[in-house]
Amino acid sequence: MASLLLDNIPSPVLLQGNSRIAYRDPAAIYHEGVFRLYYTLVETEDDGAVYLYTAMSESRNLTDWSEPRRLTPRDRNLNYSSPGNIIFHNGRYIMCLQTYPRPNGEKYGNGDSRIWTMDSRDLVHWSEPALLRVKGESVRDGDMGRMIDPYLVQSKEDPGKWWCFYKQNGVSLSYSTDLVHWTYWGCEEAGENVCILQEGDEYILFHSPENGIGVMRSSDLRNWKQQGVLTLGQEQWEWAQGRITAGFVLDGRQIPGVGKYLMFFHGTGPEDERVVFDTHACIGIAWSDDLTQWHWPES
Repeated sequence: MASLLLDNIPSPVLLQGNSRIAYRDPAAIYHEGVFRLYYTLVETEDDGAVYLYTAMSESRNLTDWSEPRRLTPRDRNLNYSSPGNIIFHNGRYIMCLQTYPRPNGEKYGNGDSRIWTMDSRDLVHWSEPALLRVKGESVRDGDMGRMIDPYLVQSKEDPGKWWCFYKQNGVSLSYSTDLVHWTYWGCEEAGENVCILQEGDEYILFHSPENGIGVMRSSDLRNWKQQGVLTLGQEQWEWAQGRITAGFVLDGRQIPGVGKYLMFFHGTGPEDERVVFDTHACIGIAWSDDLTQWHWPES
């Protein structure tokens, strides 16, 4: 299939951060001719206070993107952010995301960070977030522990069962048959920002180690084999030389003008995220025919 849209993208950077803005943690969906990109929008205000939002931008060609539309409130006690993915279930779209409280100016989300879902009928207007009780109904909110970066995936072996992967003790797993009542299963060794695709008889998991985008494979969502780490064009990209992370892969093989897997990710640079965290992060794009060899626009 021709890749006319990809041929016209002028740069691997889709959304460019600056000294006041960072774009992080992308998730994407394609519906009725529109690419919708959801992400963490980090804004530093005039007084230096930092706020995080879950926001979205739209495009029909992967080149021209709309201005950020904030989907969540301005509240440092919540800082809704890091949309994991969007699924369609029982007639509604469901997005999973996190809270990342930094009420006292902390650099990272505190111990009250939790994971949530919002739902929508049109991918633009979203409900109030609902807490994902992935440790089970008997565990109190305050005893759930710090958890971030959720991702929802349906079991191919048992189509009525949904799994939630989230960052806690490596990556933790819980399962549900209704997306409301959850049972904790356990944890595996992996980084943050998990994304999972089904390819044939296997699942392919992308995650974020200290730098790069790690790849793991499994036949059952529970037993995983490490398959290396992708760093794409990081050596040549000053905007991403500090860190490449948060890879989200969208199966675009049936999208007109694409015909490939699309990876959205964010890069920070030139310093790494220990120095630059709330500014300058950019969302980039790469693509692949086989989830092994990746390509991107020359800039």
